Amino acid sequence: MPQTDRLPYEKGFHVSWDQLHRDSRALAWRLDGHGPLEGGAWKAVIAITRGGMAPAMIIARELDVRTVDTISVKSYDHQSQTSAKVLKAPDAEITGDGHGILVIDDLVDSGKTLELVREMYPNAHFATVYAKPKGRPQVDTFVTEVSQDTWIFFPWDMALQYVQPFRGKD
Repeated sequence: MPQTDRLPYEKGFHVSWDQLHRDSRALAWRLDGHGPLEGGAWKAVIAITRGGMAPAMIIARELDVRTVDTISVKSYDHQSQTSAKVLKAPDAEITGDGHGILVIDDLVDSGKTLELVREMYPNAHFATVYAKPKGRPQVDTFVTEVSQDTWIFFPWDMALQYVQPFRGKD
């Protein structure tokens, strides 16, 4: 196999702000009316920071959920996965055991982050915009599945710049 300057992941999936917005709205449509409260409503949205914040904002708006909080979980150093640990938890009065709580993240990869949060809120509903096979058992609802060897480039991780072709020069 020839030497390349590619990332450890063979495949790259680039997500624009527009695509993230459309996919987050699609996730909201799947969740609409499926909450455990009267009329299928949700009590609150909890965003897993940082990646879950943009989708959570869009989903909370679409589902008319006004109570939004965050849980900060660190599970990556740059592109290397580490053991997940909670840095900041949401208000315990809001979350309880998770009943009526919608936990949102951008992506489930190995599932370690969601596994940790699920232990804290066993009755919450877990939704991600994107899912990889290893993490799918930790997610209740998602929009798009990508292969395990795909690295997703989110819009907050990118800048517009020239990219050289894979083969040859211009």
